[in-house]
Amino acid sequence: MSDVFPKWTNRLPIYALMSLLLFGGGAVAALWYYFTPKYTRVGYTPIQPVAFSHATHVGQLGMDCRYCHSGVEKSWYSNIPAAATCMNCHNQVLKDDPRLALVRESAQTGRPIPWVQVHKLPDYVYFNHAVHVNRGISCLSCHGNIHQMEEVRHAQPLSMAFCLDCHRQPEPNLRPLDKVTDLAWDPHQHLPKDWAQKAVRDWQVNPSQHCSACHR
Repeated sequence: MSDVFPKWTNRLPIYALMSLLLFGGGAVAALWYYFTPKYTRVGYTPIQPVAFSHATHVGQLGMDCRYCHSGVEKSWYSNIPAAATCMNCHNQVLKDDPRLALVRESAQTGRPIPWVQVHKLPDYVYFNHAVHVNRGISCLSCHGNIHQMEEVRHAQPLSMAFCLDCHRQPEPNLRPLDKVTDLAWDPHQHLPKDWAQKAVRDWQVNPSQHCSACHR
């Protein structure tokens, strides 16, 4: 039998097992690293049925986020405005522009515009917009420089690690309540260095790091 099967073939099962562990472990590590929100969601920019520019409406015209997202201070979700809200301005501004045909149709028929959701957390994650907004967390912290975006894109990973970093150290994301939706306002230029620490004490900001805070 030794003439048919050389001695080195006895080590084949070991080589096979080592190869499986090496390549299998590498594949798992790659999936673990790259199939995270940082890589699968950040940069996601879907094509919307209507080309709405936050850069124009917020950055240039200075519209307050709450004009369109009117429920963000009192609700767990940030609502998308109905077409009637858009038509408050566009019944005069660009009222015959073909780019707004779907908005006009929606306002007339009541059929909602089929916007493509950009920011979406897993179903097992609970997030309350009102709690964060009313404690000085600006839209910028989670949505990035949305006032400069021609098209809304996924700017932050919104992963568990991303949320926990803020819960462990909320100070860098805090700003005065009247500046939460003033996206062009820079707290680093206007606030003293110890303002955030004082706000944490005065506002009793104590974000939970327990699992039940987000997984209910």
